[in-house]
Amino acid sequence: MTMPTTVLRHPGPWQRSWRRFTQQRRAYISLLILAVLLVVSLAAELVSNDKPLIVHYQGQTYFPIFKDYAETTFGGDFPAPADYLDPYIQRRITAGDNWAVFAPNRYGPNTLNYFAPSPNPAPPSRVNWLGTDDRGRDILARLLYGFRVSLLFGLALTAVGCVLGIFFGAIQGYFAGKVDLTMQRLIEVWSSVPELYLLLILVSMFEPSLIVLFVVLSVFGWMGLSDYVRGEFLRNRNLEYVTAARALGLTDWQIIRHHLLPNSMTSVIAFLPFRMSGAVLALTAFAFLGLGVPADVPTLGELLEQGKGNLDAWWISLSTFVVLVGMLLLLVFVGEGLRAAFDPRTQEGT
Repeated sequence: MTMPTTVLRHPGPWQRSWRRFTQQRRAYISLLILAVLLVVSLAAELVSNDKPLIVHYQGQTYFPIFKDYAETTFGGDFPAPADYLDPYIQRRITAGDNWAVFAPNRYGPNTLNYFAPSPNPAPPSRVNWLGTDDRGRDILARLLYGFRVSLLFGLALTAVGCVLGIFFGAIQGYFAGKVDLTMQRLIEVWSSVPELYLLLILVSMFEPSLIVLFVVLSVFGWMGLSDYVRGEFLRNRNLEYVTAARALGLTDWQIIRHHLLPNSMTSVIAFLPFRMSGAVLALTAFAFLGLGVPADVPTLGELLEQGKGNLDAWWISLSTFVVLVGMLLLLVFVGEGLRAAFDPRTQEGT
């Protein structure tokens, strides 16, 4: 009788890197906190909204969070959209057998609190937990939605920058020679174009929008990463495994995709959180200067600009500063953990 043999499967390089990352407690906890905050911000409409989530009125169920209802639907006098912060409408939808489920914070990012107990900007109170800005908008709602805008903008800008940087850097590093020389001269010319002046020209030509700002930052944001990828490809293109792949008849793109790219991603992955921090800071800076960001879009930079203009309203600057610094610290801690996890010296020791 033969004993069954047990096949031991050794973890792959990505699994070993993830295990080393989880051993970095500060980086791992920062990643979990950042993930939770991202999920909460993505569901911001359920957390902070001036419309009820559900309204049960006179035997009918309504969902104001998805559809606008006229004030006359709930016994009002005007066919305009219902203002659920109006005490009269609130009494109508909660009287008798009627009931409504509100978000924990009853304000949206652009909701004007006409019933604030203090003049704007109002300090923190039971009504507005972090106070209001100089227009009467709830600071907590602006921070929650602004956090989502900043994080999603940073993720998108980082993703596009990585795709472009990896693509052009891989072409330069693999083919080298005249291809590398020509592309390097073109990149030097393109990088000398003043980004801020170009943005000012585009803002004067088009209506300010996040799309215009995203496009301008994307066409400039990939060049720094392409240098790292180019260096890795130049270093690895003549190694033995690449020479063996060419001898086996693999095409250039197969060698790049299956051999060189996986072995050149260490620097890319390690720099991802830092590039994202730079993207968040870029959006904050442009919003602070009032460039390329619409006025109705909640951003951390716009809140910082309001804090500068209202120095006596300390709650605006303090809360925005805490959120911005906290986000950047979490990204930096994650980046440090990724750099340690993908460090070649650490990989050789495991």
